[in-house]
Amino acid sequence: MSDQKSNDTAAVSRRSILGGATLAAGAASLSGGAAYLNFVRQARAEASSAEVKPGDLDEYYSFSSSGQSGELRIVGLPSARELMRIPVFNRCSATGYGLTNESRRILSEGLLPETRKFLEERGDYMNGDLHHPHMSFTDGTYDGRYIFVNDKANCRVARIRCDVFKTEKILEIPNASDIHGLRPQKYPRTGYVFANSEHVIPIPNDGSNLDDPQNYWSVYTAIDGDAMQVAWQVLVDGNLDNTDADYQGKYSFSTCYNPNKGVTQAQMTDHEQAWAVIFNIKRIEQAVASGDYKVMNGVKVVDGRHGSKYTRYIPIPNSPHGCNTAPDGIHVVFNGKLSPTVTVIDVRKLDDLFDGKIKERDIVVAEPELGLGPLHTAFDGRGNAYTTLFIDSQLVKWNIEKARRAFAGEKVNPIIQKLDVQYQPGHNHSSMGENQGGGRQVDCFLEQVQQGPIPRHWRVEARQRPADRHLRRSDEVGARRPGVSGAA
Repeated sequence: MSDQKSNDTAAVSRRSILGGATLAAGAASLSGGAAYLNFVRQARAEASSAEVKPGDLDEYYSFSSSGQSGELRIVGLPSARELMRIPVFNRCSATGYGLTNESRRILSEGLLPETRKFLEERGDYMNGDLHHPHMSFTDGTYDGRYIFVNDKANCRVARIRCDVFKTEKILEIPNASDIHGLRPQKYPRTGYVFANSEHVIPIPNDGSNLDDPQNYWSVYTAIDGDAMQVAWQVLVDGNLDNTDADYQGKYSFSTCYNPNKGVTQAQMTDHEQAWAVIFNIKRIEQAVASGDYKVMNGVKVVDGRHGSKYTRYIPIPNSPHGCNTAPDGIHVVFNGKLSPTVTVIDVRKLDDLFDGKIKERDIVVAEPELGLGPLHTAFDGRGNAYTTLFIDSQLVKWNIEKARRAFAGEKVNPIIQKLDVQYQPGHNHSSMGENQGGGRQVDCFLEQVQQGPIPRHWRVEARQRPADRHLRRSDEVGARRPGVSGAA
């Protein structure tokens, strides 16, 4: 994506592209057709410059989740060629995974006793819902030891060795309804692997308390990534969604929605604000060491609900989803999902927050309005952020410092560019973008596909309504590479 705004006046609208076959011949149609042909020529030129020819190697590996296929996929970038599939929660007849004694042991040894008993009568889990692959860290940089993934369907977390690209450990998480967000501790090393239980449930979930949702809770889990055992959990209010950790080893963060503990869609979205939950890692470790916890299903659980000294709840509009720490080590971005905004905090203010010197919203330093349905944000290491807009089907490039200045009252627009993508993007990543100072190419993943294709290099001018957006060609050849470009 370019840092420069386009001055090209030969615009072709989305509607004219999709409906061009029905337009009568005329000056407007001819002008649009010429612009489209120019775009095609430019796109082909850019494609040839990014081609990875047979025998050449890709610059990056991307580790991509497969959802309900239950496997991890390795994709070369920028070629976007699939290089390998690693079976994790699934069965693979090609490798024997899930059929051999060794792989069956991996799939079963980390299960809870009640799950083993349950599966004795019904057979093994045949699959899983694999989400959120993330590599282990040392000193804020990928160290190439492990990749951790989660199974949202069956509350499991798996560890994959990067030297042989094989699954070696799978752990089921107790007291959880499902595991969604997952991130490794970045500093000093991994260390902990943090995992969210998304939906609130009775704890213990033994059928004794089903009728009062106000007694439902979710838990935040810290897994010992070396031993692959649960180190501790934190009881929280609301539904935890995504999580991330800082670059100082002091705090971790989760987005949290459904503050009223609704059980229907209407109830779960009936609020204007929810929260980002901040976890004080050192204080929680001290609580575990001093005995300030309850044992639930064999796990030490610290009370982190409202009023706890171990957590802080930051009001965030509306039902925040993605949680992304910038590689500058300073900013964390919470993506609004049902709000057109993203909320940016400064981690340097967190010590004062936990010491009671400032209030919760005092750590917020920016809240730019980007568009409809912001879900996740990636970074380029140059002060820019890239946020996916699920409803608008766009990727937005914006500048963090300009967003801070706008939040402070200065008349400055932090949005640099909006790029249409196809269609309804969710997760995005930049190559080495979780390493301090990293981030070069941006990789955008789709959450849903429901419409036909449009050319992928069209720029868009910001309008007040999605229907008013018009696509424009970029004048900058080579500003974006075709296909995907980045590594997760």
